[in-house]
Amino acid sequence: MKIISGLCLLFLAGGLRAVHAAPFSRTSKVENKAAPQEDVNVLMFGVIQFSESLNYVYETTEAKIVKIRQTLRSHEGTLEKLERQTEQAAEVEKQIKAAIELLQAQMAKQQAQTKLTKDWLASVEQEEVELKTKVKKLEMYLNTNIKELQRRAEEQSNTLKGLQHLTQFQKQNIETQNEQLSKLQRMTEAMT
Repeated sequence: MKIISGLCLLFLAGGLRAVHAAPFSRTSKVENKAAPQEDVNVLMFGVIQFSESLNYVYETTEAKIVKIRQTLRSHEGTLEKLERQTEQAAEVEKQIKAAIELLQAQMAKQQAQTKLTKDWLASVEQEEVELKTKVKKLEMYLNTNIKELQRRAEEQSNTLKGLQHLTQFQKQNIETQNEQLSKLQRMTEAMT
């Protein structure tokens, strides 16, 4: 407001100087006199209107500046909020990336473990197939040997039976010969 008052006084003084500094004309007496009161009034009215306009511009400009400052503060608050949200989002993104990297590492470890397990199972299955093959071969070998052993055992059993019959027959022969010898001895003793 002080600036506007100062400007008004400055214009007023300038206007008065302009009235006094007007060129003199020697032909007219009225022109040599000071400006009439009506001109001064019009000039003062113009200065007052100009000062009111300046005051209005000043007040509206000040109101606009206040509004702009409020808007700027609001925007600053929004920007700070957005900045915090951006920082939080960056932190969340960082945590998500860390979690993804951890999951990828765990998945790689599980895949490696799964591959080891698959390889081990394939090895066990291969060993099982080989063992089954060996068992079948052994069963065939044993079956063949058992049949051979049974056949031999049967042959030996038959041989033993034959030997038993032969031994029985020999025993009977020996007994018969013993009886005959005994008879011969008795006869020999009787003759003597």
